[in-house]
Amino acid sequence: MVRVFYEPPPFGPRTNLNRTPYGLGGGGLLGRQLEYWSKQRPSVAIGVPVTICFIVSYFVTCMHPPLPFSMEPEYLAAQRAYMRYHNMNPIWGVSSKKARAMDPDA
Repeated sequence: MVRVFYEPPPFGPRTNLNRTPYGLGGGGLLGRQLEYWSKQRPSVAIGVPVTICFIVSYFVTCMHPPLPFSMEPEYLAAQRAYMRYHNMNPIWGVSSKKARAMDPDA
């Protein structure tokens, strides 16, 4: 009987000896970047993309168009007063007696 010693592939199961174990095989810009970021520390590999996403979302929210005039506080107060004067439904909302008693505009 012959004794066989099994040596697993160096990068784990389902990997080849002549290919990189990281993602797309190291080809192209995306493959090289993926391989580079997969070898970084977790704090860097996660922290940098999350920080970039926060910065981009901050600038997107800073450049939003102004709100419509119907969302200004004066317009909303006038709308509530109009609804109360005409006893519009819903009575449970801003037209209710409880909301009328608590609102300083009325």
